[in-house]
Amino acid sequence: MVVGEGPGEQEDIEGKPFVGRSGKLLDKILRSVELDPEEDVYVTNTVKRRPKDNRDPTRDEIEWYLPYLSEEVRLVDPHVIVCSGKVAMTTVLPDVDSRISKVRGQWFDRWGRLVMPVFHPSYLLRNPKWEDGSPKAWTWKDFCKIKRKLNELEGSSG
Repeated sequence: MVVGEGPGEQEDIEGKPFVGRSGKLLDKILRSVELDPEEDVYVTNTVKRRPKDNRDPTRDEIEWYLPYLSEEVRLVDPHVIVCSGKVAMTTVLPDVDSRISKVRGQWFDRWGRLVMPVFHPSYLLRNPKWEDGSPKAWTWKDFCKIKRKLNELEGSSG
């Protein structure tokens, strides 16, 4: 399961998360670690409607939608939750009081599930360089770690 922030303009129109440029990049990242975005991954957002002026959702907005996100987690029953960006991280991991750059790539426990914060694809689009220590390189390593964990969990359950 991938949890993002909230719908952008195109997502709000289509009623589906991650369909714009960020979504295309997310699909590419998932495919690079042999995860099919349509078959292997459930993608959602912390808030379900686009905040006015495309601002970050307020704490009240996040709290209002949190029962929906909790129910999605219950119904989908994912082994792993990937928090894409700061808003998703602070929503799913409210006790983690740190910048995403400090905790990305680390495993946490929430709702009895493994959770990993990663950079949001929109951040990667704004920071496109691929070099050692860059956000894109870190994200690649994070998704490789996620894929290894999924393979490990699959192997132990089957």
